Amino acid sequence: MALPQVIIIGRPNVGKSTLWNRLVGKKLALVDDQPGVTRDRRIGEAHLLGLDFTIVDTAGWEDEDAASLPGRMRKQTEAALEGADLALFVIDARAGLTPLDEEIARYLRESTVPIVVVANKAEGKAGDHGLFEAFALGLGDPVALSAEHGEGLADLFEALLPHLEDKQPDNEFEPFDEEDEDALNRAPLKLAIVGRPNAGKSTLINALLKEDRLLTGPEAGITRDSIAVDWQWTDPDTGEERPVRLIDTAGMRKKALVTDKLEKLAVADARHAIDFAEVVVLLLDATRGLEHQDLKIASLVLEEGRALIVAINKWDVADDASALFNGIRAALDEGLAQVKGLPLLAVSARTGKGLDQMIKAAFDVRAAWSKRVPTGLLNRWFDEALGKNPPPAPGGKRIKLRYITQAKIRPPGFVLFGTRLDDLPMSYQRYLVNGIRRDLGFDAVPVRLTLRSAKNPYKS
Repeated sequence: MALPQVIIIGRPNVGKSTLWNRLVGKKLALVDDQPGVTRDRRIGEAHLLGLDFTIVDTAGWEDEDAASLPGRMRKQTEAALEGADLALFVIDARAGLTPLDEEIARYLRESTVPIVVVANKAEGKAGDHGLFEAFALGLGDPVALSAEHGEGLADLFEALLPHLEDKQPDNEFEPFDEEDEDALNRAPLKLAIVGRPNAGKSTLINALLKEDRLLTGPEAGITRDSIAVDWQWTDPDTGEERPVRLIDTAGMRKKALVTDKLEKLAVADARHAIDFAEVVVLLLDATRGLEHQDLKIASLVLEEGRALIVAINKWDVADDASALFNGIRAALDEGLAQVKGLPLLAVSARTGKGLDQMIKAAFDVRAAWSKRVPTGLLNRWFDEALGKNPPPAPGGKRIKLRYITQAKIRPPGFVLFGTRLDDLPMSYQRYLVNGIRRDLGFDAVPVRLTLRSAKNPYKS
């Protein structure tokens, strides 16, 4: 049984994202004093005194032309209301009712979705006037709340309970063992889309979902929060449905160009999304090719140990496509030598070209990222690798490599045991890592190698 869905609605800067953070229990949504920070719907799992539900943060409701950015943001909010079980209409108790609040209330009264009015920023007596005004909205008794300080949550619970109590799911869950292949296949693929501004990340996700789920437009930097969307992908070859959690992120520019406070927060949020993901798609713009900033983003993903795929978007408008593809392939192999052979795909969010191949590649690379090699097979490979290329003997002193074991997965990590490992050159470590990736089926997945020498009892 799916969790009931609760949507937060209100004009800009009344504290919707602060309330969302409070209910989710983490500071995930960007919050700032200036209005219009949130632009896309943001979804999270909320827990309030034993009541579980999905909570949806929305952009501030503005009275603007439908074609403008604020107007498109309002359309997203209206679309979110259609599938909700309950709406929290948030007002600023300190500012009192505004004409825009009254306009939103008129719209909500025409909806069939139950409404709970939340008078936020009601700490102290400064919010009393706005709280009393809220009774005039005709949407029931308002709940006095301070999302910032956590006051009034018990009253909010009482207001939500009659609407959500019958929709609570059974408390059954399926345990997930990350090393169980069947469990891995059942678990959603956590797939983050990253890249420079205006590469088409939100448009790509909308194309996959076949709906205008994320706000898009010609303006660079529309996406600020990292937005997660749950989705079922149908494999075109087998017809099998597989769960995916798509994560859209803010565009990541050169650090020197990021001076705006909100953009700094958005880039930090994108980095957090990379940490959360299993596989990351670096989206390039075919009209601009591969730039130094793209390589920096790719290096960041690999440093975090995530599996990486590179996709060239806007392929339908690329000039001299074959030369472009080969040039990017060569530049990736040179700039990211530690993972030569990264999956490189040509896609078009506008026409849908290559999107299924991209998702299939993401599942394949996650399987490699989660792979454990049997100890016997690993050490047979190790003996052969040493036979083909024995370790050097710097200064005439022999380095002895005893055995290797896989210590972890996701990302795969190996521990090499031996003596005098402090003298083992980086070139030989790269030889071993490249052999592991090439011969044991890890492909372009980042592999970690840790050296561990036996302790010398006579050292002291």
